[in-house]
Amino acid sequence: MFRVGDRLTEKERLDTIVSLLEEKQFISVKDLTEHLEVSPATIRRDIAKLHNLGRVRKVFGGIAPSAEPTSQRLAARPFSANRVLHIERKAAIAVEAEKLCKDGDKIIVNGGSTCFEFAKRLGYRNLSIFTNSMPLASALYENGVCNLVISGGAVHREPGIVFSPNSSEYEYYASKFFLGTQGISPLGLYESHPLLVRTIQALQELADEVVVLADSSKFSIQARHIAMPLARVSTLITDDGITEADHRMLEDAGISVIIAHVDNAS
Repeated sequence: MFRVGDRLTEKERLDTIVSLLEEKQFISVKDLTEHLEVSPATIRRDIAKLHNLGRVRKVFGGIAPSAEPTSQRLAARPFSANRVLHIERKAAIAVEAEKLCKDGDKIIVNGGSTCFEFAKRLGYRNLSIFTNSMPLASALYENGVCNLVISGGAVHREPGIVFSPNSSEYEYYASKFFLGTQGISPLGLYESHPLLVRTIQALQELADEVVVLADSSKFSIQARHIAMPLARVSTLITDDGITEADHRMLEDAGISVIIAHVDNAS
């Protein structure tokens, strides 16, 4: 039996893959296999060739654009796409963030890929964790003993969060609220997805301190909405790619800055 992909030449298949990626930030091997109706081995060979040509970037489980756009307004990426970006930076930031947690602490962890990497490290700690992240709640349920409290509401699959418009129903108070961000400027933390903006504004009221986990690429990005002013942020953890100007901007805003060294992540 012939399949769609078998009827295409290699060049046509490669061009199709690149065209599919133009509208997305991540495509999995599984998705490409199903779309082109060829074997996973064929897709992996195509990905390797496109990666070597610099037309795409090979990442865990699929492909991403060969270069990320910078210094522009961006739409929100889905959680699945964000997970594969800047993995080494996120791991280094997660190591430093864990050091801020003491046994017995009650913390809030917002949805997002950097927070996911951080909170996974806390599963076997004596902590109470409140989260609105479905991926994180699932990971901590299967691999952890920490006290886990999950936000109520409807599941929104793209950002990977559970959200309820009745945010006043939250009955949880924490010493620290850990969150990521899509972008940072002197005006504050940016997000494109309106639900993320609303949940951040609600959850920040439930914690004494706000700790932001943001890799250095976030300082070149501005999204649609300001979710939180810098004045509300107590601590920001980033990687050693941050510029002196951005470091100074944070300190001028009264934020304690922790630099995670990527080579030391473990």
